[in-house]
Amino acid sequence: MLAGGAAASASLLLPARAARAATVTSLTPYERRVADVAIRQQSRMVGQIWQKDNVGIADFALPSWKPRMHLVDMQAGTVRSFLLAHGKGSDFEHDGWLKRFSDEPGSEATSRGAFRTDDWYTGKYGVSLRLAGLDPDNSTALERLIVIHPAWYAEADMIEKWGKLGRSSGCFALGRQDYADTLMSLYGGRLLFADRIGEG
Repeated sequence: MLAGGAAASASLLLPARAARAATVTSLTPYERRVADVAIRQQSRMVGQIWQKDNVGIADFALPSWKPRMHLVDMQAGTVRSFLLAHGKGSDFEHDGWLKRFSDEPGSEATSRGAFRTDDWYTGKYGVSLRLAGLDPDNSTALERLIVIHPAWYAEADMIEKWGKLGRSSGCFALGRQDYADTLMSLYGGRLLFADRIGEG
């Protein structure tokens, strides 16, 4: 694990062998912020998640044309980042910036807070990963059918054409290949945390 660029924190939270392998200095300052959030949120949710090797962090302080779905490998000390769409109800102007979070059914907005990944199923967009909301701000995630899924409107070519991604109905939507990587990293009781973090 990594803690805001602090090697001492990393060594406390990792087995000794994994701590030596972690490359704290290879992360950018922003990636260190993301990793620190992953550590804090995983600690906060202890007992409510089943797998602790990977954590997903969705940073909606960034616009949709920047990679903002981050996969933190808590043992290797690495961060991989992908493009991620937000909900229509969070961006009425469709300018690529999330303006508001909501957990209201029918809002088509993105919710903030900690989610646990549950089982997957085949739906409108193919194989999708269900999410259980663990905070008051996202407690209706299962009722709202908020999931992680692939979508054509979350592909990089949307940015080339429109300067931003399309919008979901509140789900966490990624391009097909990015979704495949995310699914394999986060399925089966792992933590996804969404909020505004920011680069500064």
